[in-house]
Amino acid sequence: MVLPVWTQSQKRAFGVLSAISIAGAGLSLAIGELSLRFNQIWKFVTSLALKIAIPSLLVQIVSMILQCSILIGFISVSVMFIVWWERKVSAHMQSRLGPMETGGWHGWAQTIADAIKLLLKEDVIPHEASPWVHRLAPVLAFVPAFLCYAALPFGEGLISADLDIGILYIFALSGISVLGIVMAGWGSGNKYSLLGGLRSAAQSVSYEIPRVLSVVPILMFAGSLKLTAIAQYQSGFWRISGVPLLPKWFIFYPFIGQVAFLIFLIASVAETNRTPFDIAEAESELVAGFHTEYSGMKFSFFFLAEYAYVFLSAGITAALFLGGGSGPILPSWIWFLLKSFFVVFLFLWFRWTFPRLRVDRLMEFTWKFLLPWSFANILIAGLVILL
Repeated sequence: MVLPVWTQSQKRAFGVLSAISIAGAGLSLAIGELSLRFNQIWKFVTSLALKIAIPSLLVQIVSMILQCSILIGFISVSVMFIVWWERKVSAHMQSRLGPMETGGWHGWAQTIADAIKLLLKEDVIPHEASPWVHRLAPVLAFVPAFLCYAALPFGEGLISADLDIGILYIFALSGISVLGIVMAGWGSGNKYSLLGGLRSAAQSVSYEIPRVLSVVPILMFAGSLKLTAIAQYQSGFWRISGVPLLPKWFIFYPFIGQVAFLIFLIASVAETNRTPFDIAEAESELVAGFHTEYSGMKFSFFFLAEYAYVFLSAGITAALFLGGGSGPILPSWIWFLLKSFFVVFLFLWFRWTFPRLRVDRLMEFTWKFLLPWSFANILIAGLVILL
């Protein structure tokens, strides 16, 4: 057997990544649970506000503004990281380097430079476009993605709005973004944009159905629509003769869990317009699809929304199938991020592995394959619960 030989640069990169991982683990252990830290800070702030007679309504408004700011900051930073990470992952898969210059080590500041470039680019509206529709479309595409993060559990007690109908809330709001894409296609006054918007609407409506149905067996077992309750239900281990073998994550539920996970993952890739389901922005036949006529900040909103939905889908997958923030030693928020970014890596892996599906085959795949299996999985889960 011939063992692989590491080059000097690979050894150096491995050393740097190991150091970053060890430092990150040590820092997370030193910080502990973020929810406890936030609660301590907020108790101090509220007690101080009472002493100086600040109205409670004003304190609540400040709390909401701070939570929104933290979420927007997290979305912006995570999107910039995922874009850089995708470039590096694709580069390794294609035996090339990817970004290497901007910022120094592996071009870590390349996405920041791209963001500055988009801020400075000219905002152009085509003569044939509908100005108000053209302007509102990027906002309608991004804002629902931001609102969905409020119900996403980032760890133990680390959630903005722990809703009893959390998963339903996310599904309902995320479906609104397709209206922004349709508005972008219609309002651009461009036939390629119009076709891209119509394709996206057809794809979103089609794949949303098996995506929602794939979650039904999980809700049947957990008995709740609350994401924190579903994640809590998966705590502990499967044991044989008292020996722990596997975590009680839904992905390890025989057959039912695996089928639900695969359908949800595939439908989530389609919902985020990622390859091999990127027919809405297929550059080979539609130039860039629904965002052909967008530039500068308006284009960046579509870009931000797509990658925000990628992490949102990964976070929901982690909460529904991978136990949320459960895990040993490290704080729950670190486990949640590790699981979520693992699912994000699957999204990136798919993009550089599978070819784009033809439109008719894409529709056949969801209606003739994913949808029947979703119903079959619900039936099997019902029989298991009854028996």
